[in-house]
Amino acid sequence: MEILFLVLTGGLIGLIVGITGVGGGALMTPALLLFGFPAHIAIGTDLWFAALTKTGGLISHHRQGHVNWTIVRNLALGSLPAAVVTGILLSAWSDSPENYAPLLKSALGFMLILTSIALLFRTRISALYGRRQNTQADASGGSWRLIGVGIILGAFVTLSSVGAGAIGTAVLMIMFPYLVPKNIVGTDIAHAVPLTFIAGLVHLRLGNVDFVLLACLLAGSLPAIYVGSALSSRIPGQLMHPILASLLMLLGLKYALF
Repeated sequence: MEILFLVLTGGLIGLIVGITGVGGGALMTPALLLFGFPAHIAIGTDLWFAALTKTGGLISHHRQGHVNWTIVRNLALGSLPAAVVTGILLSAWSDSPENYAPLLKSALGFMLILTSIALLFRTRISALYGRRQNTQADASGGSWRLIGVGIILGAFVTLSSVGAGAIGTAVLMIMFPYLVPKNIVGTDIAHAVPLTFIAGLVHLRLGNVDFVLLACLLAGSLPAIYVGSALSSRIPGQLMHPILASLLMLLGLKYALF
């Protein structure tokens, strides 16, 4: 019964991800915590969940030419080393994950609040910065800024499993307003896959991954994501996004403050 429950949980979250496009980490990790899984197991397992589920999207976007690899490279120059360093610091902190669990929960709460804000104001951000044409040089010209952003994302994604999706998308909208939506999504996914994979390896090294749990979640979520994608055009995002943003804000406040 427990396995069936986990498969259904993966299916429900996969359905929501398919309908709304909201990153699975922002939903999966809080759900696992609410079901009683320790913070380190929820975060470590969810990082592998994110890496595996987004790999198909990366391949698809790459084939369609939606990925700006210059931006991905510069973000990764900051985020991947930051993920490794964060893992080293966690390992040096304590041999027992329970000792750094409060830090993981606080980081999770902070990132859920930011994700909620990004969801609520995504349309305004897009409208504010417009869709003007620009040159590819912007991606390399802002390389140090991108590396800095990557460092922050790398550390917090490793600590919380949240942020590579909604927050990464908001950052790209602000820094590169000339990118059309499909390029923003493709570029964000192309960066999220190696980041979540490296962060997942960090947590695997720390012993924070439950592969039975991961298999159950994938079994439910992978088919449900496709169903949700098919239903997305029939369910208005104007209805779903505020509800999800409000839920994430409440969960973020819970883990950040309590």
